[in-house]
Amino acid sequence: MSGDARIAAAKTALVVIDLQNDFLDPKGAYARGGDSNPAAAPLPARVATVARALKAGGGMVAASQFTLWPGADGGPMVSPHLLALRPFLRKGDFAPGSWGQANVDGLAGLVDVTVCKVAYSAFFNTQLDWVLRRAGIETVAVCGIVTNGGVASTVRDAHMRDYRTLVLADGCAAFGEERHQTSLADMRNVAEVMDCADFVQRLA
Repeated sequence: MSGDARIAAAKTALVVIDLQNDFLDPKGAYARGGDSNPAAAPLPARVATVARALKAGGGMVAASQFTLWPGADGGPMVSPHLLALRPFLRKGDFAPGSWGQANVDGLAGLVDVTVCKVAYSAFFNTQLDWVLRRAGIETVAVCGIVTNGGVASTVRDAHMRDYRTLVLADGCAAFGEERHQTSLADMRNVAEVMDCADFVQRLA
């Protein structure tokens, strides 16, 4: 694929991974647990600019929301590997319909479709692929958090589903710049990696 190939806005979806209050807000679950991600702070404003440009050209904006469904006791059903990494997660965190699960305010009015996800990829056990195909989407541009987790997994799943797959490098963040850059380099095998400004400039 040519590095300057145009992007048909009307057949493109921006897929925003997990820009949620419990991840990013100072009052959210991750900040409470001492696991905030300063590199992610600029993302909502940057992603919102991209979303507005894409929607102006007739494109779609989809968002994934990491979700911890409550069990019979009301506590979150957390995968063992995640609980080992994030032992601070507790009842009410990322709960369906909660403030913490919601997209950050910076995305208000911009998201057309939201899917709840329980694992890294926005395609795993969600209706994202069905919605995108019904909408005539051929190109998927992925951004959000974290680069080496939810973003990378979604990018590979989009590639496997034969979408033209793009990654917005400065629209993503990881827990550490080295992880971010290593993941971007790895994703070049299955996707086109570009900055947000480049993506907007190439919309047609």
